[in-house]
Amino acid sequence: MIDVIDVTDGTASATTPFDDAERRIWSGRAEAYARTYARLCAYPAPALLDAAEAGPGTRVLDVGCGTGTVSAAAVARGASVYAADADPGMVAATRRAVPGVTPHIARLPELPYANDTFDAAVGNFVLNHVGRPLTALTELRRITRPGGRIAVTIWRSPGAPGQTLIGRAAQAVGLTRPAWLPALAPEDDFPRTKEGLAALLDAAGLLGAECSEVAWEHRCDPGTWWAGAEQGIGAIGQVLNSGGAEGLAAARRAYDGLSAEFRTRDGLLALPHVALLAHGRA
Repeated sequence: MIDVIDVTDGTASATTPFDDAERRIWSGRAEAYARTYARLCAYPAPALLDAAEAGPGTRVLDVGCGTGTVSAAAVARGASVYAADADPGMVAATRRAVPGVTPHIARLPELPYANDTFDAAVGNFVLNHVGRPLTALTELRRITRPGGRIAVTIWRSPGAPGQTLIGRAAQAVGLTRPAWLPALAPEDDFPRTKEGLAALLDAAGLLGAECSEVAWEHRCDPGTWWAGAEQGIGAIGQVLNSGGAEGLAAARRAYDGLSAEFRTRDGLLALPHVALLAHGRA
């Protein structure tokens, strides 16, 4: 059995209030994420691993591994996979789900690996959850060998209609971002566009940076889609719960009305989503 090793050293020099809030948001939510939004986030995994040229014999780091979807896909390709996440529950879930992976509790931008350790590093939506995205990418370049590939996904902004559905419901009943939940500092933010993400990779010193859009229609039960946010997953989960039980009930009524435009004949929701996929060489 592979042990889960906590390699964080307790220092906070590279963290921001945004990072601290993210730790609070995601603590203890691995199982809820696995039941709700993990399948959504799994969609770009094959393209992400293609961009990283992950295959037999390659040494791959899956950073921000969540419950192990990308790690499992990389193992299936014959790669030697290391997985890292800041949340112990996510790391434990990956260890259980993906035999053969080497998991660590570790957070960007302070990874416990030596320079030039990996042939490829991938981060599926992890840049959405770090306070200093440029510093995070620079760290991924550090631990990737010269010529190795780095590939990342983020959500595009403005979001596609499926992505913004619950936010629209919250806004309709007056729910707003709670005061304790900081946004990214302006000096650390960047345009969530193809051009903006490619420029961020350039600034991190990656060579040949390219970015494309990945669009798909996520089909799921209306209750499952609602449940993830209701259980506090992500920033939208914090917004949704900021009004207590009364606000939550009002938002659910608004959601039921708004979701009608996405409902299919079999009662599922067909939710359009768009992500950005970027890659470059160390």
